[in-house]
Amino acid sequence: MFISRRRKALGVNQKELAVLCGVSEHALCNLERGIGNPTLRLVTAVAEALGLELNLRAKDMEILKMTCSSTIIESLAERRRFGMRPGLETIRALCAALGDPQTKFPAIHVAGTNGKGAVCALLSSALLATSRGDRPLTNGGDRPQLVGDRPHPIGLYTSPHLVRLAERFVLNGVPISDDKLEHFAKTVHNAISKWGLSPSKSGGQAPVALGGQALEEVTFFEALTAMAFLAFADAKVDRAILECGLGGRLDATNICQPELCVITRIGLDHCDWLGDTVEKIAAEKAGIIKPGVPIVLGCNDEIVRAVISSRAKEVGAPFFYAPDLADETEIPPNLSLRGAFNRENAVTALAALRVLSESGRIAAPDPSMCFSGAVWPGRFQRVGGFLVDGAHNPPAATALAAALAEEFPGLRLPLVAGFCGDKDVDAVLRTLAPHVSCGFAVRTNNPRSLSAEETASLMRGAGIAAEPCESLAEALRKASSTATAPVLVCGSLFLAGEALVELGACPRCAAGRADPSELLVGSV
Repeated sequence: MFISRRRKALGVNQKELAVLCGVSEHALCNLERGIGNPTLRLVTAVAEALGLELNLRAKDMEILKMTCSSTIIESLAERRRFGMRPGLETIRALCAALGDPQTKFPAIHVAGTNGKGAVCALLSSALLATSRGDRPLTNGGDRPQLVGDRPHPIGLYTSPHLVRLAERFVLNGVPISDDKLEHFAKTVHNAISKWGLSPSKSGGQAPVALGGQALEEVTFFEALTAMAFLAFADAKVDRAILECGLGGRLDATNICQPELCVITRIGLDHCDWLGDTVEKIAAEKAGIIKPGVPIVLGCNDEIVRAVISSRAKEVGAPFFYAPDLADETEIPPNLSLRGAFNRENAVTALAALRVLSESGRIAAPDPSMCFSGAVWPGRFQRVGGFLVDGAHNPPAATALAAALAEEFPGLRLPLVAGFCGDKDVDAVLRTLAPHVSCGFAVRTNNPRSLSAEETASLMRGAGIAAEPCESLAEALRKASSTATAPVLVCGSLFLAGEALVELGACPRCAAGRADPSELLVGSV
């Protein structure tokens, strides 16, 4: 607010100041509103333009550097302007320039509309508890080499992150360090620069050539996926669990070398990219299936099961249906992820573990021990008097409604919600309405967000008495003042991340720094 007042006192509008500082108007807007964390260059440029003296001591400068996003990360984040380009040619070429790190470890590849991130988290937790770490050593040793407190770490790559970019790159349940993150970001950045793929040079329009092959610009997600491959190869992981970003067939993660593929529940979402029917979307997800690699399908309608099993048969992949291998009665009450939908996810994970066990790759899983340590922030997560969930599409809303009915029978909860404009918001709100007492609408930190007024109007259309709020803090305050039940926060994973920071429950990473995330693609 101080920056805004100073700018107005000088008679300069936001656009003029952005041009003067050589920064985007969006970045300046976020700085004025206190959203996210700016680069050090942005802070100093604005201070100089407004005639502000920072007068920072060395210690203060170190703190400022820690709370500002890395310049290299920001450089990679510029690639968000390229949106998403389905296809594997670019990521293959980028990884080839990096020495094909994706070939250095076996992967468990997970796709699906809903539940895939939770299944990844459950698999990571279970493998930490059950895996023997018995991958053969290349040096011919008769025992595996210890890395940390266990033989060869377990890698986990998911998206998007809620607050910190490092959340995406996890080893043995812990995000990689900022130093490691910076190192792998620089490695990818340098490889791209050698190609002459600078965003400022191409403007995101023309393809570039590498070795005679025409390549589109590397996207932000492709760069991050390459970083994950580098991180896991560098750590010599026992195996890595890789979550598809969008779809499957043309997702950047689909150049991995899987030992097992998993597909969770499939429904209508991202229809502009994946198709407008469940069958078409299932076919895209089935694109991760590889010849000879087992595929485990989570609980799904018969039409999805037919598409996936047909593709498996076509390529010669052993097909397993999770409910045939495991049952919800086997899932212990100490499952750390709450909600009926997470018991379904645990069944899928348990079935996947049994397929790996039958092949002799891991020890037999013990359901009573596997899943008690799983962590998946922002998904039906209780934080004091608040319940934070990233549900943003109709299938997720249906699962959330069922969980609310089970956990809070007969109760109606105040709702704080914000949505991206490309979602079926009306369907989500009508599904949740029977469990909601009143609504408080906010804008999310995403350019494609609906305004608070637009969301409030949609809430009213779904039968929810609602009011727009200027900020998330205001919405949380008002909702909690009326609450006789927990306040539900949902509508977007970006909103979930904002809420966890606002509530002092920043996931996994202690520093409250918000790193850049996908703003144009996926709109979660």
